[in-house]
Amino acid sequence: MLIEGCKHELEITVPVEDLDRETERVIARLQAKVRIPGFRPGKAPAGIVRTRFAGELRQQVLESLVPKALDKRLEEEHLSLVGTPNIVDVHFEKGEPLKFKAQFEVAPEFELGEYRGITVHYSEPQVSDEDVAKRLEQIREGRAEYINIDPRPVEDGDYAVISLDSISGAAEPVHQEEMMVNVAGPDTMAAFNDALRGMTPGEEKDVEVEYPEDYGQEKLAGRKVTFRMHLKVIRRKELPEIGDEFAKDLGDYQNMDELRGAIRKAIFSEREHAAQQAAKNQLVEKLVEAHEFPVPEAYVDRQIEVQLESQLRELAGAGVDPKQFKNLDWAKLKEARREKATNEVRGSLLLGKIADREAIEVTQDELDREVQRIAREQREPVAATRKRLEEKGIIRRIVSGIRTEKTLSFLFEHARKEAAPE
Repeated sequence: MLIEGCKHELEITVPVEDLDRETERVIARLQAKVRIPGFRPGKAPAGIVRTRFAGELRQQVLESLVPKALDKRLEEEHLSLVGTPNIVDVHFEKGEPLKFKAQFEVAPEFELGEYRGITVHYSEPQVSDEDVAKRLEQIREGRAEYINIDPRPVEDGDYAVISLDSISGAAEPVHQEEMMVNVAGPDTMAAFNDALRGMTPGEEKDVEVEYPEDYGQEKLAGRKVTFRMHLKVIRRKELPEIGDEFAKDLGDYQNMDELRGAIRKAIFSEREHAAQQAAKNQLVEKLVEAHEFPVPEAYVDRQIEVQLESQLRELAGAGVDPKQFKNLDWAKLKEARREKATNEVRGSLLLGKIADREAIEVTQDELDREVQRIAREQREPVAATRKRLEEKGIIRRIVSGIRTEKTLSFLFEHARKEAAPE
């Protein structure tokens, strides 16, 4: 019986003869293992076992019969169970049929609407000479060298190498043995600039720094901290000269024209990927808007959990202590994500059905390439990576991800593309 959305309820009856047969089997198993004073192992009368171990007998009979009876009904009614069923209203009395209700969710059935020819905003990316020049300058900055210079008073533009120790104001003590500060640089706080100007190597000075509330380090954010600063050395930045030798140093390029061409190609590829990804996101949004059908709460709950786990991993990777989230209202946080998670699940189900319709599958070569990529990232043998991924069940997720991406590429290929409005 359909209750609502994907929720179903079945009333199931197990005949008396099946119940009695299973009860006798369980009693025989209990007779073989239980120890009752006055009886040899395995020789305790069934009646005594039934009385003394009534609770365990009932539990084992239910654990055996309920799943079998439910699976049989699901197969008869062609229902695909999602998650764990809730078994209620159990009637289990000697000499009477076993009766219970099973409440559960099923995978949704829905008809696919039109999915080819969806209109999305997309334009081929453009790469200007200015874009190439800017990227080239970034590469040049990345290969800069910092040269120690003879002691003199610090000036704007210098790179001051300092050690830093907090004296007061910080939530936790701060110590940095060596930190390089670009005096009057765009990312340097004014208090450090003011304190460093005119200092000479070997000199110490106390500096008071007022940090904004949104500062990246929690132990400093919103605080007025006093540091003792020791200037060790002054450096100047030297940038490599742009020319054919610079190009050759960067890789297999013979001259600057080849390097600029490679940079142009790389920027185009980055922008093309970003533009296509945005268009694919539009495709999924439009598919979801065009297909209204219920989705199992079990799927939605799992999607919310995946989102939260991913966010917590990112925060932990950024150095945020997970303990500070212990007082969060997790129920409220999950509820706030429910609509987004529901749409993501609906989108995933739609893409799966389209993949089935279009016979989109993952080849062994595609899977092998992804495993090899992961092995290179982890710097371990391919065979070891494959074994680990298989043991943890990650291979299935990888296959699903590749299939989803292939389906999105299929939809993008068959979409109507138009430029976004100015």
